[in-house]
Amino acid sequence: MLTIFIVCFLLSLAYSALMLLYSYGWQQQASFANSNYVPATKISVIIPARNEEQNIGDCIRSILSQNYPAELFEIIVVDDHSEDNTAATVNSFQEPNVYCIDLAAYVNETEALNSYKKKALSTGIMASEGDVVVTTDADCLAKPGWLSLIAALYQRTGAVMIVAPVNLSSDRSVLQVFQSIDFMSMQGITAAAQRLGMGNMANGANLAFSRAAYESVDGYAGIDHMASGDDYLLMVKLQNAYPGRIAYLKSTDAIVSTTPQHTWRGFLRQRIRWASKSGKYDDHKLTVILGLVYLFNCSFLILFIAGFFNSLFFGLAGLMLVCKIMSELIFLIPVSRFFNKQKQLLYFSLLQPLHIAYIIIAGFLGFIGGYEWKGRRVK
Repeated sequence: MLTIFIVCFLLSLAYSALMLLYSYGWQQQASFANSNYVPATKISVIIPARNEEQNIGDCIRSILSQNYPAELFEIIVVDDHSEDNTAATVNSFQEPNVYCIDLAAYVNETEALNSYKKKALSTGIMASEGDVVVTTDADCLAKPGWLSLIAALYQRTGAVMIVAPVNLSSDRSVLQVFQSIDFMSMQGITAAAQRLGMGNMANGANLAFSRAAYESVDGYAGIDHMASGDDYLLMVKLQNAYPGRIAYLKSTDAIVSTTPQHTWRGFLRQRIRWASKSGKYDDHKLTVILGLVYLFNCSFLILFIAGFFNSLFFGLAGLMLVCKIMSELIFLIPVSRFFNKQKQLLYFSLLQPLHIAYIIIAGFLGFIGGYEWKGRRVK
């Protein structure tokens, strides 16, 4: 019993320290403004889309509304074998800088693909002309200053990759509020980890990179057999080739909004897909951190089961839960201000059992590999 108490104490101490470190990293990540900026960079926005008829039109309109010169950016939608009117919706736009590519024309019928998204991205990039490539998703909406901020940071710093914030919209349902808080936490960790050099994290819904740097590392070659990780795995390649030249764009005007999953099953599949890329690349810092987080959450399950044999374990689990909530709130309160989600933290403590359970399940199933996404079975 003493051994279990010592292990749980050490796990709680390490986890709390990690959250406090993330809080420090978030605060140290400087905000960015594009004052005195003169647009000069040609940008290509690449949007992979599969069965996105309901979303792609709004996505394109939000990008066309940018306060960035129209002659300096293009929008390339790569239709990934959609079974609806995605392509027709894109082609209905008359603007000369909006294009639609049919991925089926570039995929051999006998070609075995495990990552259609990487194939769509590489196909779109190959057809593009921009010096900077920006990727987003078909269900995303951008603010008017989005491209200007990306271009300004690129021109000012010469970064080979720019990681930018993503917001998950939500209603008041338990499912969507839970997703919103969890996603906000990951976004805050992304910014903090980049500032502190604590592992590579990114989200392809709001990501930019230099075409020259992309070509110099042969794009997705070597990682194209992995189903997920078009963002994270490319980031690792660029980090290895260009140490210290990845930047984070901390600006509320650079936030891209995306939609949550509408069912618990869809949510779990999404998180399994995200978890499946962990451990697939040589990033020891992130591996250690993910291992700590997973073991810490698993300890709650172990203590819950042990509590039926000795009620002291229930008390220990309660103390650990208090440590978890307090350390996470110290980190999340300033992050919630950035994303304007302070009110959602009122539900934070109540949602802890769901958070612990999903970490355990998604982490385990993601490690095993194999999931279904957008009608495809992925290994």
